[in-house]
Amino acid sequence: MLGRLNHVAIAVPDIAAAAEIYRSTFVMGAKVSEAVPQPDHGVTTVFVELENTKIELLEPLGDKSPIANFLKKNPSGGIHHVCYEVEDILAARDQMLAKGATITGTGEPKIGAHGKPVIFMHPKDFNGTLIELEQV
Repeated sequence: MLGRLNHVAIAVPDIAAAAEIYRSTFVMGAKVSEAVPQPDHGVTTVFVELENTKIELLEPLGDKSPIANFLKKNPSGGIHHVCYEVEDILAARDQMLAKGATITGTGEPKIGAHGKPVIFMHPKDFNGTLIELEQV
């Protein structure tokens, strides 16, 4: 059911500074996207493309952003979630629900930053880690 790791998302207080770290210091030569506002999710994203996965940098877009709340507890930022690929988001959701997992929000998929359907599973069910499933 679960496919490969798609990305690790890191909440950051300053997306431009974080992107520069990945562009010039941390990962020499990594492809770093431009910042893209995602108003439906309350974040601005930058993707760092690595050979085997991606890093998603998340900055709050407004005070009601879930990332703003995360940064209140973790002012310097930190890992926010991990994303795994699935072939069928609805089948994956139904299987997870049948096994007792909690889907956040309404339980219906939303379109994520890659333009594909996503759902999030509550961290209480996964050792404190927020899990995103993305249909590929």
